[in-house]
Amino acid sequence: MTAKLLSHYGHIPLISLEPSSPARVVHSNSGNKDYFYSALRLVLEIHRTKEDGDVVVFFASAQDNQLPAENSPQIMESNITPTVLFLKRMEIAGLGQCDFIDRPDPEGLMQALEELDYLAALDDDGNLSEIGIIMSEIPLDPQMAKALLASCEFDCVCEMLTIAAMLTAPSCFLEPPAGITHEAVQCHRKFQHPEGDHFTLINIYNGFKRSQREQYFSAEKWCQDYFLDYSALKTAEAIRSELNDTLNRIELPISEPSFGTKTNTHNIKRALLAGFFMQIARDVDGAGNYFILTHKHVANVHPLSGYWGSVAQSWGCQSGSFSMTTPCQRTTALEQSLKFPLKSPLYFFYNLPPSESKDILQDMLDPDGKREDEKQKAATIGNDADSGCAVVQQTQDRCVIQ
Repeated sequence: MTAKLLSHYGHIPLISLEPSSPARVVHSNSGNKDYFYSALRLVLEIHRTKEDGDVVVFFASAQDNQLPAENSPQIMESNITPTVLFLKRMEIAGLGQCDFIDRPDPEGLMQALEELDYLAALDDDGNLSEIGIIMSEIPLDPQMAKALLASCEFDCVCEMLTIAAMLTAPSCFLEPPAGITHEAVQCHRKFQHPEGDHFTLINIYNGFKRSQREQYFSAEKWCQDYFLDYSALKTAEAIRSELNDTLNRIELPISEPSFGTKTNTHNIKRALLAGFFMQIARDVDGAGNYFILTHKHVANVHPLSGYWGSVAQSWGCQSGSFSMTTPCQRTTALEQSLKFPLKSPLYFFYNLPPSESKDILQDMLDPDGKREDEKQKAATIGNDADSGCAVVQQTQDRCVIQ
């Protein structure tokens, strides 16, 4: 047999083993194409169930013995802004020299610092500002944490807690069985809010809480009837409770619920803009394809969105991707909200990549064109870490949060 194998495979090393005890040969007849992992599982099973001893694995050829291509570390492909905020809070300076197990992309690291700068989380020295310290106490994405902090100023904390919890929890929408998709869509439409998907999430959560107080049917049955995920809504409920406790611990004010009023609707949008102004997007073709001004990507309206199949809004605030393969995101209409003082760093808007949408936005924010002489000043300010909160409208008010 040895001579036959050598003649078949050519000049390969011949290893002779002298076992201290009789050897047992185990053949794997697995149909799995991944032979290496199949053999590895078999070895681990032998190690777990049999007595102590050595295991030798032989592969049919050298080609099958090749390891699969190494996947890129997740930190290389993820948004590392929350990680950078955490490291800053731990007072780990010099992120460029930090001993990461897998070093993130330098461009991604700089983008994370820039985003924290825009959110007023850094001071002139690149350390956490007072706002940044508070944001680091809130277990949310930095943009969502900033929006939640802004809601304290705009008296819509109760509603923003719900939005933050629903965006953090898994999607509450169940995929309906085949044949009843239309019925599920009709059930979901009962919760849709004309102002956008964030408001729809509030409607769903409030309906879920009301179902818990019903005497004649359970919350599980209510979720089943409306094709909603009960476990996801329970997770959102737990997250909201934790966030509420966090705000109480750091002594931030929590306003009374007033969802449904016109003032509350405008305040929710202003709070969302305070955190997600970097994701302002414009519908470029009237079909729900939103051009995000920051990086010139296009995000589509998801079929679960309240704007799917309806007249798209000219401007929107994008957050919370529905899908990793297709950039479909939750959207809130901002057409009327852009008439309010937009509280964000002035240099952010001047640093946006050139585009038609940028020009239109600047015309909306500054219809009289009186800020042309400030562009050079803004470019200088853009290099500072925390230059304060500038209002991109003609107003003397300044942002309390920033």
